[in-house]
Order: sequence, then structure tokens, then C-alpha cells
Amino acid sequence: MTPDMDTPRRFSVHAADAAPGRSLMVEGRSHVEAALQFVEDQHPPADLFGEAAVMVEDCETGERQCFRIDLGTGESAPCA
Repeated sequence: MTPDMDTPRRFSVHAADAAPGRSLMVEGRSHVEAALQFVEDQHPPADLFGEAAVMVEDCETGERQCFRIDLGTGESAPCA
């Protein structure tokens, strides 16, 4: 069953270089929205390019995605 994109879901989110045990629960409508909310709330450290890598796991489906968030612009892209 595909999740309804209008209904907020729970995600487990942590900085990609942190242990999964350091995850926080974040509500969002998508993996990207949860990643952006985490960055806004937690202010993870930037790398040399001004980006933070964030791992996001959907608590219902277990689907995991990694994003690089530009801390200056808020733009996101999948981790390479």
C-alpha cells in the first residue's frame, strides 16, 4: 500500500555520519520534508561544501533514503 502524500508520517532521522541510535522522530509528508525539518531543528554541522548528509527512514515502511542538504539554500539532493 502506498502512503497518502497528504497525511503526515513518522520518520526516524539522523545525520548520516551519526549512529542510528541518535535518530529523532520527525513528522513529514515525505522523506525530503522530514530531512529538511530535521536540519531546521537540529542544525547538523556542515561539510566543506556547506552541506549536511541526513539519513531518513519511514517508520511505517522501513524505506530509507539519504539526502544532502545545502545549509545555505535548503536545496536537497540524494546522497551519491
